[in-house]
Amino acid sequence: MTAPELTLPEELLLLALDPRGKPYCRSRFLEYGMAGAALAELELLGRVCEEYGRIRVVDPLAVPDPLLAPVLDSLPAPDKGGRRGGVGTKGWIRHAGPQVGSMCLEQLVGRAVLRRETHRFLGLLPYHRHPAAAPELPVAVRERFAAAAAAGFPDPRSRTLGALVSAVDLSNAVVQGGWRARAALRELVREEWTAYAVRQNVRQDKANRSGGMLGGRSGASSSGGGD
Repeated sequence: MTAPELTLPEELLLLALDPRGKPYCRSRFLEYGMAGAALAELELLGRVCEEYGRIRVVDPLAVPDPLLAPVLDSLPAPDKGGRRGGVGTKGWIRHAGPQVGSMCLEQLVGRAVLRRETHRFLGLLPYHRHPAAAPELPVAVRERFAAAAAAGFPDPRSRTLGALVSAVDLSNAVVQGGWRARAALRELVREEWTAYAVRQNVRQDKANRSGGMLGGRSGASSSGGGD
């Protein structure tokens, strides 16, 4: 099956889902990645750029895509948004990630690319899975990604997708070629501003989680010492 035309957020999402429709990485990381991918798509369309860690709109002309249009509209107009204009990339991705991720899922479900299945945790709390409507589609997307990787990610679009895959911790699930291939993708993260900002948010979440766990252990030790 030939993969249809997909935006970068859609392609990243399809790479991230296992056959049951569960992400290979943490859902929050994937949301950051889809937000960064939406910005990257707008950059490829000539609508935005990055300057000194800030997203700047260079062409506010509307885009027809129902996911990218509200993303562009959410960004400050040219020469707005503070002294240097624009908005901080890391902060925008952190704030917009859940909404962009939800919109991307809704769009693919609406186009019958994904199905929505509702399950219940312990028979009580509902949660959703999003398997592909046609199992051949994720295979085609992965084959296209593998071909780009084998060719050294020869174009800006494939390089950005590769960098985002690494930034959200998907490399182990989708990258072939062992640690050398994964290390090459980590280098791409440094070169692609959207992926770099995504990675900053991922690292912040990991640090916060680690800090909370350490704090919890420290508190427990203190309590024990007082008995």
